[in-house]
Amino acid sequence: MNPGEPLLIARAEGVARLTLHRPHKANALDGALVEALIAAVEAAAGDGTRLLILDGSGEHFCAGFDFSDFESQTEGDLALRFLRIETLLQAIYHAPFQTLALAHGRNFGAGADLVVACSRRIASPEATFRMPGLRFGVVLGTRRLAHRVGPEEARRLLIESRTFGADEAMDTGFLSRIAARDEWEDLIAEAAREARALPLESAARLNALTVTESRDADMAELARSVSRPGLKARLRAFRAEG
Repeated sequence: MNPGEPLLIARAEGVARLTLHRPHKANALDGALVEALIAAVEAAAGDGTRLLILDGSGEHFCAGFDFSDFESQTEGDLALRFLRIETLLQAIYHAPFQTLALAHGRNFGAGADLVVACSRRIASPEATFRMPGLRFGVVLGTRRLAHRVGPEEARRLLIESRTFGADEAMDTGFLSRIAARDEWEDLIAEAAREARALPLESAARLNALTVTESRDADMAELARSVSRPGLKARLRAFRAEG
């Protein structure tokens, strides 16, 4: 592991642990981090990984899309970054192995979508989530969210675009468990044992049969939303609202 990299990767006994490592930016997803995550998830699909873990260094798991340089980007650059985030989310959601998100702190937008994409979703008791993408006209992850929490609850969360806590997330199915961070290592060991219970081929087939197949439709909806003229203006207006 190189501590200067935006993503720290540790592999042992069929477990790949990907740690988002931009703590000074609350692990926000810039281009380099997104590409590193995509490469790591794709590599795990071919190296015998049984369990892939996503966690984050610092005070927060993931602040979502990195807005810090958006004014210097073209609309095409911004649109491509959203499309690559969707590519990442699809790779996690449709992975041929078990996936585990360990969330803490504030989780915003695409950071919350990273949690939703995982088959196991654990958060610390103080964790919060918000999914405001439709406020600036970006359609990202809606079907995956509806698969986790049901269409009515997904509609409510996206319309209200408000921050919600771990207890509500647990009640709706957004999370599968709440656990203090000092319990996480035991839960990782439990998840790893379960992930090894089936042969690789059987586990991959089970994963494929228990998620919704909407990759083309999801990418098309996102592409339509980010290609509409005025993306940068919509992002600017959203940030001005606070």
